[in-house]
Parts: sequence; C-alpha cells; structure tokens
Amino acid sequence: MPTIKERLQSALKPQHYDADDDIPSISNADLFIEREPTVGEFFREITPSLHDVVRYIINLFPFLQWIGKYNGTWLIGDLVAGITVGAVVVPQSMAYAQLAQLPVEFGLYSSFMGVLIYWFFATSKDITIGPVAVMSQVTGNIVLHAKDVLPHVEGHVVASALAIICGAIILFMGLVRLGWVVEVIPLPAICAFMTGSGVNIIAGQVSKLMGIPKINTRNAPYQVIIDTLKGLPLSTIDAALGLTSLAMLYIIRSFCTYMAKRQPHRAKMYFFISTLRTAFVILLYTAISAAVNVPRHKKHLKFSLIKDVPRGFQHAAPPTVNSEIIKAFASELPAAIIVMLIEHISISKSFGRVNNYVIDPSQELVAIGVTNLLGPFLGAYPATGSFSRTAIKSKAGVRTPFAGVITAIVVLLAVYALTSVFYYIPNAALAGVIIHAVGDVITPPTVILQFWRVSPLEVIIFLAGVLVTVFTTIENGIYTTVCVSFAVVLWRLFLSRGRFLGVARIRTVVTSPNGSVTGLGKEEDLLAADSEKTLRTGFLPLDHEDGSNPRIDLQRPYPGVYVYRFAEGFNYPNATRYLNHLTETIFKETRRTDITLVGKVGDRAWNDPTPRNVEKEPVDDSRPILKAIVLDFSTVNHIDVTAAQALIDVRNQLDRYAAPGVVDWHFAHVENRWTKRALAAAGFGYRTPKPSAGETAGHWRTIFSIADLGGADSAAKAAELEEKAAGTRGSYDVEGKAAPDSEIWPASGSEGGNDAPPKNPGSARLVAVHGLNRPYFHFDLQEAVEAAVANAER
Repeated sequence: MPTIKERLQSALKPQHYDADDDIPSISNADLFIEREPTVGEFFREITPSLHDVVRYIINLFPFLQWIGKYNGTWLIGDLVAGITVGAVVVPQSMAYAQLAQLPVEFGLYSSFMGVLIYWFFATSKDITIGPVAVMSQVTGNIVLHAKDVLPHVEGHVVASALAIICGAIILFMGLVRLGWVVEVIPLPAICAFMTGSGVNIIAGQVSKLMGIPKINTRNAPYQVIIDTLKGLPLSTIDAALGLTSLAMLYIIRSFCTYMAKRQPHRAKMYFFISTLRTAFVILLYTAISAAVNVPRHKKHLKFSLIKDVPRGFQHAAPPTVNSEIIKAFASELPAAIIVMLIEHISISKSFGRVNNYVIDPSQELVAIGVTNLLGPFLGAYPATGSFSRTAIKSKAGVRTPFAGVITAIVVLLAVYALTSVFYYIPNAALAGVIIHAVGDVITPPTVILQFWRVSPLEVIIFLAGVLVTVFTTIENGIYTTVCVSFAVVLWRLFLSRGRFLGVARIRTVVTSPNGSVTGLGKEEDLLAADSEKTLRTGFLPLDHEDGSNPRIDLQRPYPGVYVYRFAEGFNYPNATRYLNHLTETIFKETRRTDITLVGKVGDRAWNDPTPRNVEKEPVDDSRPILKAIVLDFSTVNHIDVTAAQALIDVRNQLDRYAAPGVVDWHFAHVENRWTKRALAAAGFGYRTPKPSAGETAGHWRTIFSIADLGGADSAAKAAELEEKAAGTRGSYDVEGKAAPDSEIWPASGSEGGNDAPPKNPGSARLVAVHGLNRPYFHFDLQEAVEAAVANAER
C-alpha cells in the first residue's frame, strides 16, 4: 500500500516541475499541498451566475430596496429639503442656461428632468442633478463653436444632441460597471479644474454684472479680464443692480453664519434664511425691475432683462442627432464627459462620507446617463450633480432620494405659473447669482497649503491646471491636469526603487500615561521586563530611508544573504530598475564564488572587471560569496510576463556569478495564487537546481510555518482534552525538540478561556500554513530569512 508521501507525489505528477517531489515529512502535523489556479478556474470566477444576473438587475433600481419602508418621518424631511432646493434651483438654472448660451427656459427643463429621473437610479440621497456652472460653460463653448460651423442649426438642438451622446456613453460605462475609471482623476486635478473653471466663469460674467457691452467672453479668461477692465468706463446702470445684488448675497450669508454661531439654538432657522437668499434677491430685484420698467415701452427698458419665457415645455420633441451635429462637437466630447463624471462622482462620494453611507459609482453613472438620455426629449441640455444644491439638500435634512420628486414639482410650478414674472428678471442680477455660486468652487489657499504639506508635487499639478485654464480654455485645463497626473503616476511607478533590509532585534515597551515605563523605574527593570514574548526580529531598510532611527545598527542576516523589498508592485514598468538595483548592489558587495570559472579573456564580456590573468594576478578579496536572495512581495499583487522573464534573466546571471555554488531564491508574503503560479512557471518556489541523487535531505533544510487547526470540534481540542484527562504533557516534536515553557500558549482554563490552545502545542493537531510543494514560498519575511540562513550555513 503506498505511503502518504507517495500518494502526494503521485497527485503532483501533473505539475510541471519535478522539484514538487521535494516534500518534507514532518511529525505531528498534516501535510498541505497547494494547488495552482487554472485558466478554467479563472473563467469560472468571472462568469456571472444566475444569482449574479438577478442581483445586477435589482441593483439597477436601488429605490426598490427602500421604497417599501417609506414613512411619514421621511416624507416630512424630503418635503422640506425638496421645496428648499426647488426655491434655489429655479433662479440658478435660469442663470446657468445663459452660461450655456441658451434661453433661460432650457435651464428649467434641465433641472426638472434631472431631479425627476435621478431618484429611480440613485445611490445618494443628497445629490441634485441639474444644470451646473462648469458644465454649462463647457456647453456654451460647444454651442458657440457649433454656431460657427453650423449656422443653420439652433443652439438648443446642439446642446440636446450633446446631452444624448454624453448620456449614452456614460450609461454604457455604468452598465458595464466602469465607475472605477473616475478614480483615475486625483483630487488636486479636480480642484484645479474647479478653480480654473470658476475663474473662467467669473471672468465672463463680470461684463454682464457691470453692463459692459461688446465683451467677447469666448476669449481666454486672461484676455476677457483685460477687456473687462478696459471697458469699465462703459458700464451702464445695470452695474447698480449687479453689484448690489452680489453684495446682498454675501451679506445675507455672512450674517446668517455669524448669527448661527451666536445663537446655536436658532441655527436651523438661519440656515434656511441663508439658503433662500438667492430666491429672495432674485424676487427683490425682479420687483425693482418691474417697478421701473412696467411704465416704459419694451423697446426702451431701463435694464437688460431676460424678457419672454415661454410657458410650459414648448420645446418638447425628439432631439435631432446626426453625424453633422456630432462632428461639430466631437473634439470637445471627452472634456464634456470628464466634467460630468468628476463633478457628480466627487460630490456624491464626499457627501456619502459626510453622511455615513457608501455610493456605487457605477450606478451613479447609470443615473447620469439615463437622465441625459431622456432629458433632451423635453429640451434639456447636459446636466450633472451640483455641489451647492447638494450641500443645501443635505443640510436641509433630506431623508431619501424621493426629495427630487418634490423639487421637480416646484420647478414644474415655476415653468407653468411664474413665466410672466421671469420677464423682468435683470440679467445683471443673474450674473451676480452665478458669480456668487461659482465663488464657492474656487479652492481656498488653506487647502493648497495642505496639498503642499502632503505632496508638494501635486501642488505643481494644481497650479498647472489652473494656469492652463486661465490662459487658454477649460478643456485644455482638464486635459492638462489629467495627463500630468497620469504622467506622475507612471513616473513614480517606472522610477520606484526597492530597499535592502537589515535585521534588528525589536522589543515592545508599554508606557504609563505620564510617559514612564509602567511599573519600572530602573534600566535593569526595563530589560528584565522584556520577555521572550515581546522580543522579535524586525526588518528595516539599511539606509534608514523610511525614517527609522539611524542609530539602530542594522546588519544583513548572514554574509551573502540579501533581503530586498519592492516599493510599488513588480511589473514591466519597474522590473528592470528593481533588478538592476539588486544586481548592482550584489556585484559591489560580493565576490565570485570561483574566479577561475570566468574563462579565457576572449570569452568574457567586454566590460568584465576581472583581471586579465586570474592565476598570475590574484586578488585579495574578503567580500562574501552570494548565497541567497529573499524577496519581500508584500507590495506585489500580480506579476506579468516581462517581470517574470526579468527574474529568470537575473537568476541566470547570478547563477553564473555564483558558480559552482547555488543561489537560493526565497519569497515572502506572496499572497496572490496567480503570482505563485507565475513564479512557479518561471522555475521559482523550490531549490534550483534540484538536489542530486547522492545528496540527502540533510544537506538542505525546509523551514515553514504551521498553525493549530483550532475550534471546539477540531482534533486540537480533542487532543487537549485527552491530554488533560491523562494528566500528561506531550512534546512539541515538529523538529524533534521539546518546546520551551512560554506564555504564548496559555494552559487550559487560563485567561484564554475554554477554547484557548493548549499550553503545549505538541498536543494539538497542527497543519502547514502554505503548501509544502513550494518550500521557498514563505509565510512571512522572518520564515524566509531563517530558511535562507539555514541553507547558507550548510
């Protein structure tokens, strides 16, 4: 009958390498053979099951999970928040429509469809979808450009077509669950985009605020600012309305903020007053405008007004989308999509963190996509999440996404009942509303200072994005920040450099609240208190570049044994740099095992520093010979073919350098099964070359980690109870040596409780942590180093 080892070896025959036969036999522990993952297993993991398909469909409509629990308390919160946001969105949407170079009614259409549709697909209760300043500015640039190319096509037709195309692309990204793509854009890039866009928008609105005619706002922001300053003497009476409305907006907000701090018990009241300041200012200046202009003929108006706003959805119709219109804005399409994504996702994620819930970025893309696909049928232009209205909605106490329906009703009332009032809204007052709203998206200096303290390089990215936006266009600013951020990531990845680690003896010391060592007053007491339980091996960079105390004397674990830790993954961008650093250091600090094996001068490499005649020119070299290399894979999740081939090349190079000796390659913290498979396919994981027939197992040692099976029903518990009943004490016989007394294994019935491991682990059922068929894949760095040193000493 075959033995256990023979059966295991037979089971391993399909494996590629004969070295799988080098499986040590151990006593009092179960063997464990780790199987490699298969391609079929990979496809089974990524193939969705019927349950996954059903869950995917249900997740497309998140409201199904909470609508059945809807109650009166939630309704009251949603009513308050919905009405409050509705009072804000009406004047804002009309102002933003002007940014989009469209009549103001299109802003109302966009805000209505945004809040009405979003709640079906929402995973955020706070987000309000509708016209926003930056997206409106981008849309306005596209509309103006299209007017030059297609003068016969109306602006709102182009804007609706843009919404359809953007919505279709974003919806596709959401359906295939590509929400993670948004993470490619870092926070400094988002802040740069928002700040630059804010400056761009404000620069274009000052001329309207001041009533300055003939300012071309399509120029670069710096040019618009120069032209506006030159045109200040041409300001009209509109400046009186614009400046005072802007001042009033800031005064009301500052007053409410101050009073909320002085009277915390009335903070909610001041919040609502501050929130409704936009509606109050617009109504006030509309009344002033009407009082001044009603007696006058419409051709001799005192102020620049919005004028006629059609009642109802006059532009409801299937949107026109054809190749001619798409070509007109195709070049600006990526920028428009990026704006819609980063605004919405960044806002929803930040408010989710504030209010303690998690959004699904992919599902949010579905919500944006559906909104922009259906909105144009009522005349809407591209819409996305609004920061200001989302903040208002959150502070107003919104309870569910259903608050959007309440906001839609408010907008609907405005579209049908207030259009006659809208005629007298001054354009200067709307410009003040835009400037006031956009001012909040500009990144304050304190945030930039925080960026500098965290990562100075990212401040350069921020400033580059802002400057490019100010001196060219918003689109160029977006591309600059995204491309530079991506380049920085690649730069860090390509130029990442690993570190050689040294060994230190580490102890843990517990201190009292006053800073002294608990219960200790003398140095000898401190040393006595450091039991074997707290004493451990630590691995620190030899150059102390991690900030560790440079006074710690670090040594290599053994002459010729090198411990190397990768910094940021191990793939094709950085594999060569890592391994060049590794080999350069090894060649510098070690010598050839047998210098006579370098061959004749004509057979050597042209740059080989070996003396011409090694027999006549002996070199006194006290450097050690290379024994082993330990690679810490704690930062490596996956390796590719390029990295694996680079490892093979370096192994071959070092084998020639160490010949006739053998260089052992040990790996610690390899936590991905596919990474183990890749390394094994490259010939790593076991001793190379395989031990010869005359070499016994005693010539090299396998060191591995074992664990107690644990559990009340395990063999470990049964063995413990049996030992307790017999009143005996077993021996810890993994290496044939008795285990020292230690507090690591508390006795049964001690503080560890009934399920605590036995005091002597020899009485427990033990099992290997990792597969013994790959003895050079180790549980942790200490095990790997111990194995490398043990075999280096043989």
